[in-house]
Amino acid sequence: MSGSLWLRPPTTVTPLPSIPRPRGENRTPGSTAGGTGPGSTASETGPGPTGGGETGPGPVGVELAADPLDELAARLEGFVAVAVHPDEIAALLESDGMTDDHIRLTYGRADSFALAEDLYARVERHHPAPEAPPTGPWHGALAGCLLRGLVFALPGLAYVLAAPLLAGEHGRFGLPAGTVPLLAGAVTGWVWNQAIAHRAYTWLGLGDRPAAARALLTGAPAGALIGSAVALATAAPGETPAALFAAGQSLYLAAATVLLVLGRERALLCALLPLAGAIPAFRWDLPDLLRAGLLLTSLTAAVAFAALVLRPGVRRGAAGRGGPPRAASLPYGLFGLGSGLLVLHAGIGDTLVSGAGAVVALTLSMGPAEWLLHRFRGESLTRLRTLTTAREFRRAVTGTLVLCLGGYLTVLVALTLAATLAWPGVPWPTLPRLVTLLVIGTVLWLGLLLQAFGAVLSAAAVCLLAAAAQTAVPAAGPVATGGAAALLAVLACVLLVRPTAHRA
Repeated sequence: MSGSLWLRPPTTVTPLPSIPRPRGENRTPGSTAGGTGPGSTASETGPGPTGGGETGPGPVGVELAADPLDELAARLEGFVAVAVHPDEIAALLESDGMTDDHIRLTYGRADSFALAEDLYARVERHHPAPEAPPTGPWHGALAGCLLRGLVFALPGLAYVLAAPLLAGEHGRFGLPAGTVPLLAGAVTGWVWNQAIAHRAYTWLGLGDRPAAARALLTGAPAGALIGSAVALATAAPGETPAALFAAGQSLYLAAATVLLVLGRERALLCALLPLAGAIPAFRWDLPDLLRAGLLLTSLTAAVAFAALVLRPGVRRGAAGRGGPPRAASLPYGLFGLGSGLLVLHAGIGDTLVSGAGAVVALTLSMGPAEWLLHRFRGESLTRLRTLTTAREFRRAVTGTLVLCLGGYLTVLVALTLAATLAWPGVPWPTLPRLVTLLVIGTVLWLGLLLQAFGAVLSAAAVCLLAAAAQTAVPAAGPVATGGAAALLAVLACVLLVRPTAHRA
Protein backbone atom coordinates (compact mmCIF):
# COMPACT_ATOMS: atom_id res chain seq x y z
CA MET A 1 0.00 0.00 0.00
CA SER A 2 1.22 3.51 -0.72
CA GLY A 3 -0.03 5.09 2.49
CA SER A 4 -1.31 4.46 5.94
CA LEU A 5 -4.72 2.97 6.51
CA TRP A 6 -5.42 5.28 9.44
CA LEU A 7 -7.98 8.00 9.10
CA ARG A 8 -6.79 11.54 8.68
CA PRO A 9 -5.72 13.16 11.94
CA PRO A 10 -8.51 15.18 13.58
CA THR A 11 -8.64 18.93 13.20
CA THR A 12 -8.24 21.31 16.12
CA VAL A 13 -11.97 21.30 16.81
CA THR A 14 -13.54 17.89 16.29
CA PRO A 15 -17.33 18.20 16.49
CA LEU A 16 -19.25 15.16 17.46
CA PRO A 17 -21.30 13.69 14.66
CA SER A 18 -24.86 14.98 14.50
CA ILE A 19 -27.43 12.54 15.76
CA PRO A 20 -30.99 12.85 14.43
CA ARG A 21 -33.37 13.68 17.31
CA PRO A 22 -37.09 14.39 17.54
CA ARG A 23 -37.77 17.99 16.74
CA GLY A 24 -38.95 18.84 20.18
CA GLU A 25 -35.54 18.05 21.63
CA ASN A 26 -33.92 20.75 19.47
CA ARG A 27 -36.16 23.62 20.63
CA THR A 28 -35.42 26.15 23.23
CA PRO A 29 -37.84 26.77 26.04
CA GLY A 30 -39.20 29.87 24.33
CA SER A 31 -40.09 28.27 21.05
CA THR A 32 -43.57 27.14 20.04
CA ALA A 33 -45.01 25.02 17.28
CA GLY A 34 -45.74 28.05 15.16
CA GLY A 35 -43.74 30.88 16.71
CA THR A 36 -40.17 32.07 16.79
CA GLY A 37 -38.17 31.77 19.92
CA PRO A 38 -34.67 32.94 20.64
CA GLY A 39 -33.17 29.56 19.67
CA SER A 40 -35.44 28.70 16.82
CA THR A 41 -34.47 28.41 13.14
CA ALA A 42 -36.45 28.76 9.97
CA SER A 43 -36.93 25.05 9.73
CA GLU A 44 -37.97 24.78 13.36
CA THR A 45 -40.65 27.45 12.96
CA GLY A 46 -42.17 25.99 9.86
CA PRO A 47 -45.72 24.69 9.83
CA GLY A 48 -46.41 21.45 11.58
CA PRO A 49 -49.38 19.33 12.40
CA THR A 50 -51.95 20.67 14.71
CA GLY A 51 -51.33 19.64 18.25
CA GLY A 52 -47.52 19.38 17.71
CA GLY A 53 -47.57 15.59 17.76
CA GLU A 54 -45.05 15.01 14.89
CA THR A 55 -42.37 17.33 13.76
CA GLY A 56 -41.38 18.40 10.26
CA PRO A 57 -38.01 18.05 8.57
CA GLY A 58 -34.81 18.22 10.62
CA PRO A 59 -32.63 21.31 10.96
CA VAL A 60 -31.23 22.78 7.77
CA GLY A 61 -27.41 22.42 7.39
CA VAL A 62 -27.13 19.55 9.91
CA GLU A 63 -26.17 16.27 8.11
CA LEU A 64 -25.62 12.75 9.30
CA ALA A 65 -21.97 11.82 9.90
CA ALA A 66 -20.31 9.71 7.17
CA ASP A 67 -19.63 6.12 8.11
CA PRO A 68 -15.81 5.83 8.48
CA LEU A 69 -16.06 2.27 7.19
CA ASP A 70 -17.23 3.61 3.82
CA GLU A 71 -14.15 5.79 3.58
CA LEU A 72 -11.88 2.88 4.51
CA ALA A 73 -13.59 0.60 1.97
CA ALA A 74 -13.14 3.18 -0.77
CA ARG A 75 -9.49 3.63 0.12
CA LEU A 76 -8.76 -0.11 0.14
CA GLU A 77 -11.03 -1.07 -2.74
CA GLY A 78 -8.17 -2.13 -5.01
CA PHE A 79 -6.79 -4.55 -2.44
CA VAL A 80 -10.08 -5.78 -1.02
CA ALA A 81 -11.53 -6.47 -4.49
CA VAL A 82 -8.85 -9.05 -5.28
CA ALA A 83 -8.72 -10.67 -1.84
CA VAL A 84 -9.84 -14.28 -1.77
CA HIS A 85 -10.51 -14.39 2.00
CA PRO A 86 -11.18 -11.81 4.74
CA ASP A 87 -8.03 -12.93 6.53
CA GLU A 88 -5.97 -11.28 3.79
CA ILE A 89 -7.62 -7.97 4.64
CA ALA A 90 -7.17 -8.54 8.37
CA ALA A 91 -3.47 -9.17 7.83
CA LEU A 92 -3.19 -5.89 5.93
CA LEU A 93 -4.97 -3.97 8.67
CA GLU A 94 -2.79 -5.43 11.38
CA SER A 95 0.39 -4.86 9.40
CA ASP A 96 -0.48 -1.16 9.25
CA GLY A 97 -0.68 -1.04 13.03
CA MET A 98 -4.43 -0.90 13.57
CA THR A 99 -5.16 -2.08 17.09
CA ASP A 100 -8.44 -3.55 18.29
CA ASP A 101 -8.99 -0.50 20.51
CA HIS A 102 -8.67 1.84 17.56
CA ILE A 103 -10.99 -0.34 15.48
CA ARG A 104 -13.64 -0.41 18.22
CA LEU A 105 -13.42 3.35 18.73
CA THR A 106 -13.35 4.39 15.08
CA TYR A 107 -15.32 1.73 13.24
CA GLY A 108 -17.44 0.13 15.93
CA ARG A 109 -16.18 -3.39 15.21
CA ALA A 110 -14.83 -5.82 17.76
CA ASP A 111 -11.45 -6.49 16.14
CA SER A 112 -9.56 -6.58 12.84
CA PHE A 113 -11.22 -9.81 11.74
CA ALA A 114 -14.72 -8.42 12.15
CA LEU A 115 -13.69 -5.27 10.32
CA ALA A 116 -12.13 -7.34 7.54
CA GLU A 117 -15.30 -9.38 7.13
CA ASP A 118 -17.35 -6.19 6.75
CA LEU A 119 -14.93 -4.81 4.17
CA TYR A 120 -14.94 -8.11 2.30
CA ALA A 121 -18.76 -8.06 2.20
CA ARG A 122 -19.01 -4.41 1.11
CA VAL A 123 -16.55 -4.50 -1.81
CA GLU A 124 -17.42 -6.45 -4.94
CA ARG A 125 -14.90 -9.02 -6.15
CA HIS A 126 -12.86 -7.87 -9.15
CA HIS A 127 -10.13 -10.44 -9.69
CA PRO A 128 -7.68 -9.57 -12.48
CA ALA A 129 -8.44 -11.23 -15.78
CA PRO A 130 -5.90 -13.78 -17.06
CA GLU A 131 -3.40 -12.55 -19.58
CA ALA A 132 -4.43 -13.07 -23.16
CA PRO A 133 -2.64 -16.09 -24.65
CA PRO A 134 -0.15 -15.32 -27.41
CA THR A 135 -1.59 -15.52 -30.89
CA GLY A 136 -0.71 -18.60 -32.89
CA PRO A 137 1.38 -21.61 -32.00
CA TRP A 138 4.67 -20.09 -33.12
CA HIS A 139 5.37 -18.06 -30.00
CA GLY A 140 7.75 -18.72 -27.15
CA ALA A 141 11.07 -17.96 -28.89
CA LEU A 142 10.76 -20.82 -31.36
CA ALA A 143 13.48 -19.38 -33.58
CA GLY A 144 15.90 -19.24 -30.67
CA CYS A 145 15.17 -22.84 -29.69
CA LEU A 146 15.63 -24.06 -33.25
CA LEU A 147 18.90 -22.16 -33.42
CA ARG A 148 20.10 -23.87 -30.27
CA GLY A 149 19.18 -27.25 -31.72
CA LEU A 150 21.17 -26.40 -34.84
CA VAL A 151 24.30 -25.44 -32.92
CA PHE A 152 23.91 -28.62 -30.86
CA ALA A 153 24.10 -30.72 -34.04
CA LEU A 154 26.58 -28.83 -36.22
CA PRO A 155 29.64 -30.00 -34.24
CA GLY A 156 28.86 -33.47 -35.57
CA LEU A 157 30.26 -32.30 -38.91
CA ALA A 158 33.65 -32.07 -37.22
CA TYR A 159 33.71 -35.86 -36.98
CA VAL A 160 33.09 -36.10 -40.71
CA LEU A 161 36.06 -33.83 -41.37
CA ALA A 162 38.30 -35.61 -38.88
CA ALA A 163 37.41 -39.19 -39.81
CA PRO A 164 40.37 -39.77 -42.19
CA LEU A 165 42.72 -38.12 -39.69
CA LEU A 166 41.62 -40.46 -36.90
CA ALA A 167 41.70 -43.68 -38.87
CA GLY A 168 43.68 -46.44 -37.19
CA GLU A 169 44.36 -50.11 -37.48
CA HIS A 170 41.97 -51.39 -34.84
CA GLY A 171 40.06 -50.28 -31.79
CA ARG A 172 39.10 -51.64 -28.42
CA PHE A 173 35.83 -53.23 -27.34
CA GLY A 174 34.86 -53.78 -30.95
CA LEU A 175 34.75 -50.04 -31.64
CA PRO A 176 36.59 -48.11 -34.35
CA ALA A 177 40.07 -46.86 -33.53
CA GLY A 178 40.14 -43.76 -31.33
CA THR A 179 36.56 -44.13 -30.16
CA VAL A 180 37.40 -44.69 -26.49
CA PRO A 181 39.33 -41.41 -25.88
CA LEU A 182 36.72 -39.51 -27.91
CA LEU A 183 33.86 -40.87 -25.82
CA ALA A 184 35.72 -40.45 -22.53
CA GLY A 185 36.50 -36.81 -23.26
CA ALA A 186 32.96 -36.10 -24.48
CA VAL A 187 31.24 -37.65 -21.47
CA THR A 188 33.57 -35.84 -19.06
CA GLY A 189 32.82 -32.55 -20.79
CA TRP A 190 29.06 -33.14 -20.68
CA VAL A 191 29.09 -33.82 -16.96
CA TRP A 192 31.32 -30.90 -16.05
CA ASN A 193 29.74 -28.33 -18.34
CA GLN A 194 26.22 -29.29 -17.31
CA ALA A 195 27.09 -28.55 -13.68
CA ILE A 196 28.91 -25.31 -14.57
CA ALA A 197 25.97 -24.18 -16.71
CA HIS A 198 23.59 -24.71 -13.80
CA ARG A 199 25.75 -22.62 -11.49
CA ALA A 200 26.00 -19.83 -14.06
CA TYR A 201 22.24 -19.93 -14.72
CA THR A 202 21.67 -19.63 -10.98
CA TRP A 203 23.71 -16.43 -10.95
CA LEU A 204 21.75 -15.13 -13.91
CA GLY A 205 18.52 -15.89 -12.05
CA LEU A 206 19.81 -13.76 -9.20
CA GLY A 207 20.39 -10.90 -11.65
CA ASP A 208 24.18 -10.97 -11.34
CA ARG A 209 25.51 -11.42 -14.87
CA PRO A 210 29.13 -10.54 -14.00
CA ALA A 211 29.13 -13.27 -11.34
CA ALA A 212 27.76 -15.73 -13.91
CA ALA A 213 30.55 -14.76 -16.28
CA ARG A 214 33.09 -15.22 -13.51
CA ALA A 215 31.73 -18.69 -12.70
CA LEU A 216 32.14 -19.61 -16.36
CA LEU A 217 35.55 -17.99 -16.49
CA THR A 218 36.84 -20.26 -13.74
CA GLY A 219 34.79 -23.37 -14.53
CA ALA A 220 34.97 -23.65 -18.31
CA PRO A 221 38.80 -23.75 -18.64
CA ALA A 222 38.94 -26.25 -15.79
CA GLY A 223 36.45 -28.45 -17.63
CA ALA A 224 38.53 -28.27 -20.82
CA LEU A 225 41.65 -29.33 -18.93
CA ILE A 226 39.88 -32.20 -17.17
CA GLY A 227 38.31 -33.47 -20.39
CA SER A 228 41.63 -33.31 -22.21
CA ALA A 229 43.39 -35.14 -19.39
CA VAL A 230 40.79 -37.91 -19.38
CA ALA A 231 41.04 -38.31 -23.16
CA LEU A 232 44.82 -38.52 -23.07
CA ALA A 233 44.73 -40.95 -20.15
CA THR A 234 42.36 -43.34 -21.92
CA ALA A 235 44.18 -43.27 -25.26
CA ALA A 236 45.95 -46.45 -26.24
CA PRO A 237 49.15 -46.58 -28.29
CA GLY A 238 48.37 -45.46 -31.81
CA GLU A 239 45.38 -43.33 -30.70
CA THR A 240 47.30 -40.09 -30.21
CA PRO A 241 45.53 -38.26 -33.10
CA ALA A 242 42.18 -39.20 -31.58
CA ALA A 243 43.33 -38.01 -28.15
CA LEU A 244 44.41 -34.65 -29.60
CA PHE A 245 41.08 -34.32 -31.37
CA ALA A 246 39.34 -35.14 -28.07
CA ALA A 247 41.35 -32.38 -26.37
CA GLY A 248 40.13 -29.91 -28.99
CA GLN A 249 36.61 -31.29 -28.48
CA SER A 250 36.85 -30.56 -24.75
CA LEU A 251 38.01 -27.03 -25.48
CA TYR A 252 35.10 -26.53 -27.86
CA LEU A 253 32.58 -27.86 -25.32
CA ALA A 254 33.84 -25.35 -22.76
CA ALA A 255 33.59 -22.44 -25.22
CA ALA A 256 30.15 -23.52 -26.43
CA THR A 257 28.89 -23.74 -22.85
CA VAL A 258 29.97 -20.14 -22.25
CA LEU A 259 28.28 -18.86 -25.39
CA LEU A 260 25.04 -20.79 -24.89
CA VAL A 261 24.62 -19.84 -21.21
CA LEU A 262 25.23 -16.16 -21.91
CA GLY A 263 22.82 -16.15 -24.85
CA ARG A 264 25.33 -15.89 -27.71
CA GLU A 265 23.91 -18.62 -29.95
CA ARG A 266 24.44 -16.54 -33.09
CA ALA A 267 28.12 -16.08 -32.29
CA LEU A 268 28.46 -19.83 -31.83
CA LEU A 269 26.69 -20.43 -35.13
CA CYS A 270 29.18 -18.12 -36.86
CA ALA A 271 32.04 -20.04 -35.27
CA LEU A 272 30.61 -23.33 -36.57
CA LEU A 273 30.14 -22.14 -40.16
CA PRO A 274 33.58 -23.41 -41.29
CA LEU A 275 32.37 -26.91 -40.49
CA ALA A 276 29.99 -26.61 -43.42
CA GLY A 277 33.02 -27.60 -45.45
CA ALA A 278 32.26 -31.14 -44.36
CA ILE A 279 29.26 -31.30 -46.69
CA PRO A 280 31.38 -31.88 -49.81
CA ALA A 281 33.28 -34.51 -47.81
CA PHE A 282 30.22 -36.73 -47.97
CA ARG A 283 30.82 -37.19 -51.71
CA TRP A 284 34.44 -36.30 -52.36
CA ASP A 285 37.74 -36.73 -50.61
CA LEU A 286 39.17 -33.47 -49.25
CA PRO A 287 42.87 -32.80 -48.63
CA ASP A 288 44.00 -33.45 -45.07
CA LEU A 289 45.38 -29.93 -44.77
CA LEU A 290 42.00 -28.43 -45.68
CA ARG A 291 40.23 -30.66 -43.19
CA ALA A 292 42.59 -29.68 -40.37
CA GLY A 293 42.36 -26.01 -41.32
CA LEU A 294 38.55 -25.98 -41.17
CA LEU A 295 38.60 -27.69 -37.78
CA LEU A 296 41.15 -25.29 -36.29
CA THR A 297 39.36 -22.25 -37.73
CA SER A 298 36.06 -23.23 -36.13
CA LEU A 299 37.67 -24.05 -32.78
CA THR A 300 39.66 -20.80 -32.72
CA ALA A 301 36.56 -18.72 -33.52
CA ALA A 302 34.53 -20.39 -30.76
CA VAL A 303 37.25 -19.82 -28.16
CA ALA A 304 37.71 -16.20 -29.26
CA PHE A 305 33.98 -15.43 -29.03
CA ALA A 306 33.82 -17.05 -25.59
CA ALA A 307 36.76 -14.97 -24.38
CA LEU A 308 35.03 -11.79 -25.56
CA VAL A 309 31.78 -12.47 -23.71
CA LEU A 310 33.65 -13.42 -20.53
CA ARG A 311 35.23 -9.98 -20.12
CA PRO A 312 32.67 -8.88 -17.45
CA GLY A 313 33.83 -11.77 -15.29
CA VAL A 314 37.38 -10.43 -15.20
CA ARG A 315 36.37 -7.20 -13.49
CA ARG A 316 37.21 -6.83 -9.86
CA GLY A 317 34.38 -7.76 -7.52
CA ALA A 318 32.40 -9.56 -10.20
CA ALA A 319 32.02 -12.60 -7.97
CA GLY A 320 29.28 -10.82 -6.03
CA ARG A 321 27.80 -12.62 -3.04
CA GLY A 322 28.74 -15.99 -1.69
CA GLY A 323 26.73 -17.65 -4.43
CA PRO A 324 24.73 -20.85 -4.59
CA PRO A 325 26.22 -23.97 -2.98
CA ARG A 326 28.36 -25.95 -5.40
CA ALA A 327 26.76 -29.20 -4.28
CA ALA A 328 23.44 -27.99 -5.76
CA SER A 329 24.93 -28.30 -9.26
CA LEU A 330 26.00 -31.93 -8.80
CA PRO A 331 22.62 -33.51 -9.73
CA TYR A 332 22.64 -31.56 -12.99
CA GLY A 333 26.05 -32.98 -13.84
CA LEU A 334 24.80 -36.48 -13.07
CA PHE A 335 21.81 -35.92 -15.31
CA GLY A 336 24.18 -34.85 -18.07
CA LEU A 337 26.12 -38.09 -17.53
CA GLY A 338 23.02 -40.30 -17.70
CA SER A 339 21.46 -38.60 -20.71
CA GLY A 340 24.80 -38.45 -22.53
CA LEU A 341 25.36 -42.17 -22.09
CA LEU A 342 21.88 -42.90 -23.42
CA VAL A 343 22.59 -40.82 -26.53
CA LEU A 344 25.89 -42.61 -27.04
CA HIS A 345 24.20 -46.00 -26.74
CA ALA A 346 21.78 -44.84 -29.43
CA GLY A 347 24.63 -44.61 -31.93
CA ILE A 348 27.15 -47.29 -31.01
CA GLY A 349 27.35 -50.77 -29.59
CA ASP A 350 24.92 -53.59 -29.98
CA THR A 351 21.77 -51.68 -29.14
CA LEU A 352 18.83 -51.78 -31.51
CA VAL A 353 19.21 -48.12 -32.33
CA SER A 354 22.61 -47.59 -33.93
CA GLY A 355 24.26 -45.32 -36.42
CA ALA A 356 24.97 -41.67 -36.82
CA GLY A 357 21.44 -40.93 -38.02
CA ALA A 358 19.95 -41.60 -34.58
CA VAL A 359 22.53 -39.42 -32.83
CA VAL A 360 22.01 -36.56 -35.29
CA ALA A 361 18.24 -36.80 -34.91
CA LEU A 362 18.42 -36.79 -31.10
CA THR A 363 20.82 -33.85 -31.11
CA LEU A 364 18.79 -31.77 -33.55
CA SER A 365 15.61 -32.54 -31.63
CA MET A 366 16.90 -30.76 -28.53
CA GLY A 367 15.87 -27.43 -30.05
CA PRO A 368 12.19 -28.35 -30.53
CA ALA A 369 12.32 -30.17 -27.19
CA GLU A 370 13.31 -26.94 -25.45
CA TRP A 371 10.52 -25.03 -27.16
CA LEU A 372 7.96 -27.66 -26.16
CA LEU A 373 9.13 -27.37 -22.56
CA HIS A 374 8.38 -23.64 -22.75
CA ARG A 375 4.99 -24.43 -24.26
CA PHE A 376 4.12 -26.86 -21.49
CA ARG A 377 5.13 -24.32 -18.86
CA GLY A 378 3.11 -21.54 -20.47
CA GLU A 379 0.00 -23.64 -21.01
CA SER A 380 0.12 -24.93 -17.44
CA LEU A 381 0.34 -21.39 -16.04
CA THR A 382 -2.62 -20.38 -18.21
CA ARG A 383 -4.68 -23.28 -16.86
CA LEU A 384 -3.63 -22.36 -13.35
CA ARG A 385 -5.14 -18.90 -13.83
CA THR A 386 -8.32 -19.91 -15.64
CA LEU A 387 -9.47 -23.17 -14.04
CA THR A 388 -11.21 -23.25 -10.68
CA THR A 389 -10.95 -26.84 -9.46
CA ALA A 390 -8.01 -29.16 -8.88
CA ARG A 391 -9.67 -31.90 -10.92
CA GLU A 392 -9.98 -29.70 -13.99
CA PHE A 393 -6.39 -28.62 -13.60
CA ARG A 394 -5.15 -32.22 -13.39
CA ARG A 395 -7.01 -33.14 -16.56
CA ALA A 396 -5.77 -30.09 -18.44
CA VAL A 397 -2.12 -30.54 -17.41
CA THR A 398 -2.19 -34.24 -18.25
CA GLY A 399 -3.58 -33.46 -21.70
CA THR A 400 -0.95 -30.78 -22.28
CA LEU A 401 1.78 -33.19 -21.20
CA VAL A 402 0.58 -35.83 -23.65
CA LEU A 403 0.35 -33.32 -26.50
CA CYS A 404 3.82 -31.87 -25.91
CA LEU A 405 5.43 -35.29 -25.59
CA GLY A 406 3.63 -36.50 -28.70
CA GLY A 407 4.77 -33.41 -30.58
CA TYR A 408 8.38 -34.03 -29.60
CA LEU A 409 8.28 -37.67 -30.66
CA THR A 410 6.75 -36.66 -33.99
CA VAL A 411 9.59 -34.21 -34.57
CA LEU A 412 12.10 -36.91 -33.59
CA VAL A 413 10.68 -39.34 -36.16
CA ALA A 414 10.77 -36.68 -38.86
CA LEU A 415 14.38 -35.78 -38.07
CA THR A 416 15.38 -39.45 -38.06
CA LEU A 417 13.92 -39.98 -41.51
CA ALA A 418 15.53 -36.77 -42.78
CA ALA A 419 18.94 -37.77 -41.40
CA THR A 420 18.61 -41.20 -42.97
CA LEU A 421 17.95 -39.67 -46.37
CA ALA A 422 20.70 -37.04 -46.10
CA TRP A 423 23.50 -39.12 -44.55
CA PRO A 424 25.14 -41.58 -46.96
CA GLY A 425 25.45 -45.06 -45.62
CA VAL A 426 22.96 -44.71 -42.79
CA PRO A 427 20.66 -47.76 -42.83
CA TRP A 428 16.93 -47.25 -43.04
CA PRO A 429 15.54 -47.60 -39.49
CA THR A 430 13.51 -50.72 -38.88
CA LEU A 431 10.40 -50.63 -36.73
CA PRO A 432 12.10 -52.05 -33.60
CA ARG A 433 14.95 -49.55 -33.93
CA LEU A 434 12.53 -46.69 -34.43
CA VAL A 435 10.51 -47.72 -31.37
CA THR A 436 13.66 -47.88 -29.25
CA LEU A 437 14.70 -44.46 -30.50
CA LEU A 438 11.31 -43.07 -29.49
CA VAL A 439 11.67 -44.62 -26.04
CA ILE A 440 15.08 -42.97 -25.61
CA GLY A 441 13.57 -39.68 -26.78
CA THR A 442 10.80 -40.07 -24.22
CA VAL A 443 13.36 -40.59 -21.45
CA LEU A 444 15.33 -37.52 -22.50
CA TRP A 445 12.32 -35.21 -22.84
CA LEU A 446 10.66 -36.28 -19.61
CA GLY A 447 14.00 -36.02 -17.83
CA LEU A 448 14.45 -32.46 -19.10
CA LEU A 449 10.90 -31.65 -18.03
CA LEU A 450 11.45 -32.91 -14.49
CA GLN A 451 14.76 -31.08 -14.36
CA ALA A 452 13.03 -27.86 -15.37
CA PHE A 453 10.60 -28.26 -12.46
CA GLY A 454 13.31 -28.94 -9.89
CA ALA A 455 13.08 -32.75 -9.75
CA VAL A 456 16.53 -33.14 -11.24
CA LEU A 457 17.71 -35.70 -8.69
CA SER A 458 14.93 -38.13 -9.63
CA ALA A 459 15.54 -37.62 -13.35
CA ALA A 460 19.29 -38.10 -12.94
CA ALA A 461 18.85 -41.29 -10.89
CA VAL A 462 16.51 -42.86 -13.45
CA CYS A 463 18.73 -41.95 -16.42
CA LEU A 464 21.86 -43.20 -14.68
CA LEU A 465 20.23 -46.51 -13.79
CA ALA A 466 19.03 -47.00 -17.36
CA ALA A 467 22.43 -46.11 -18.80
CA ALA A 468 24.23 -48.39 -16.32
CA ALA A 469 21.94 -51.33 -17.14
CA GLN A 470 22.43 -50.76 -20.85
CA THR A 471 26.21 -50.58 -20.42
CA ALA A 472 26.40 -53.71 -18.28
CA VAL A 473 23.98 -55.79 -20.36
CA PRO A 474 23.61 -54.34 -23.88
CA ALA A 475 20.87 -56.82 -24.72
CA ALA A 476 18.77 -55.39 -21.88
CA GLY A 477 18.97 -51.89 -23.32
CA PRO A 478 15.40 -51.70 -24.68
CA VAL A 479 13.98 -53.06 -21.44
CA ALA A 480 16.04 -50.62 -19.35
CA THR A 481 15.07 -47.58 -21.41
CA GLY A 482 11.43 -48.67 -21.52
CA GLY A 483 11.32 -49.01 -17.76
CA ALA A 484 13.01 -45.63 -17.36
CA ALA A 485 10.45 -44.01 -19.68
CA ALA A 486 7.55 -45.52 -17.74
CA LEU A 487 9.01 -44.45 -14.39
CA LEU A 488 9.67 -40.89 -15.57
CA ALA A 489 6.13 -40.70 -16.96
CA VAL A 490 4.71 -41.69 -13.59
CA LEU A 491 6.93 -39.17 -11.79
CA ALA A 492 5.90 -36.42 -14.19
CA CYS A 493 2.20 -37.15 -13.77
CA VAL A 494 2.44 -37.28 -9.99
CA LEU A 495 4.48 -34.09 -9.69
CA LEU A 496 3.13 -31.83 -12.42
CA VAL A 497 -0.60 -32.32 -11.85
CA ARG A 498 -0.25 -30.49 -8.52
CA PRO A 499 -0.94 -26.75 -8.79
CA THR A 500 1.83 -25.98 -6.30
CA ALA A 501 4.42 -27.36 -8.73
CA HIS A 502 3.67 -24.52 -11.16
CA ARG A 503 4.05 -21.59 -8.81
CA ALA A 504 6.62 -19.10 -9.97
